[in-house]
Amino acid sequence: MDLINKAQKAVIDASTSISSDRIKAYQNALKIEKENNNDNAVWALEQMIANFDVAYENKLPLCDDTGIPHVLVEVGEERELPSHFFNSMNVGIANGLDKLPARPMAVKGNDIERIEQSCGLFENPSAMKPVSFLFEQKDDSTYGKNLGKNTDKIKVHIILQGGGPEIRAKTYRVFHKRSKDVVLGEATEWLKESLSMLGCTPSLPSIGIGRSHFEANSLMLRAMVHGNLDNLSQIEKNITKELNNTNIGPMGFGGKTTVLGTFINIGHQRASGVRVVATRPACFVEPRIGSFEF
Repeated sequence: MDLINKAQKAVIDASTSISSDRIKAYQNALKIEKENNNDNAVWALEQMIANFDVAYENKLPLCDDTGIPHVLVEVGEERELPSHFFNSMNVGIANGLDKLPARPMAVKGNDIERIEQSCGLFENPSAMKPVSFLFEQKDDSTYGKNLGKNTDKIKVHIILQGGGPEIRAKTYRVFHKRSKDVVLGEATEWLKESLSMLGCTPSLPSIGIGRSHFEANSLMLRAMVHGNLDNLSQIEKNITKELNNTNIGPMGFGGKTTVLGTFINIGHQRASGVRVVATRPACFVEPRIGSFEF
């Protein structure tokens, strides 16, 4: 029961609050846009910050698109998963979606009917099932994490992924030509294009670079969970600067703040002529993450 309650709370926390590093980033963006006398950008950022305050104080969703639950799990070396883990997590996530409440978005029907969306939607928000869980192990990637040796804890991160950024996301191969500039440049160009169509800027885009489409997207998700705007790498700062030079600005109104920062997770690579790159232009309420240990 305790795990169910923790998962339920994590869903609600993810949907109703944002991290302190992002709050600081928004306040800094507002200052910059005021200094540049960009009234439209200032107005947009002020509305976003007010929205954050209202959502947090009243435990209301940050956005009408309450997202698809994704789960990232870290397991300590001295810990095993309890037998009831998956069932309890699914129940807790369902309870959290109903309690919010999340927006009913799950499609009814068999395989074909779900693709065609020909049988309508479930009325209960909890019908939006989480995707397959991702288990994390320590590796050599930029954001490779673990809970440390002799740890008997399990840490769970629930991430709510909205539809707009998914529509604008891209995963594809890049012929690297033995140059980081080629790979990073291609990813940056994808983001420039997607951000111009996203609408809900400023973004906090994430990038994963791996050996397969699955790995690239897994690396990207881990960057979203573990990235922190207070500790960006030089690569992340460089991409952030270039994206902000697009002048797309908050809500596409123009300005210095198209993105708050960029998270990039570079994983293992294989001997080949390509790198598989995943990019996701998060909307202004993302990443939406609720975490807990047990």
